[in-house]
Amino acid sequence: MYVIAGLGNPGRKYAHTRHNMGFMALDRIADEMGIEIRKKKFDARVGEGSFSGQKVILVKPLTYMNLSGHSLVQVTAYYGIDPDHLIVIYDDIDIDSGAVRIRKKGGPGTHNGMKSVVGMMGTGDFPRIRIGVGDERSSDLKDYVIGKISREEKERLDDAVARAARAAESIINDGIDNAMNRFNGNS
Repeated sequence: MYVIAGLGNPGRKYAHTRHNMGFMALDRIADEMGIEIRKKKFDARVGEGSFSGQKVILVKPLTYMNLSGHSLVQVTAYYGIDPDHLIVIYDDIDIDSGAVRIRKKGGPGTHNGMKSVVGMMGTGDFPRIRIGVGDERSSDLKDYVIGKISREEKERLDDAVARAARAAESIINDGIDNAMNRFNGNS
């Protein structure tokens, strides 16, 4: 069984912002896997289905980005998920806009949502898929990440969301090492 979590902020105000790349990728995965993300539990919107013979739980925390760990610790505890079967997808200002990077494990970096997840989980030993949003800001960081995606960025970030969805599927089908070889550096 796998849990795939997309990090973001709930509500229309944040729907098309850089900070919601995780939500957008999860929506793409849900469409491709035919899973509806409708149930409300674990302080999240959740969908359950199967993919390549594996049970898959899709999770969009509703706790707002900086408290994402509260939701994910509930989900993983309830289902008894080992950290290596939790895949977290999120935006990252520290990589180029439109790039997609998979990491097997690690710390949270500068991302407050990941700080919450790693802190609440008590480990960073889980795969993550980072969608680069760059740091091409002219305002403060908060305004940049919750700012609407520009027309210039839209196509590049839509493509990154699609690649992130395929990367999550590849982790399940091919294993994390093969997925990293396939997707890292091909942005």
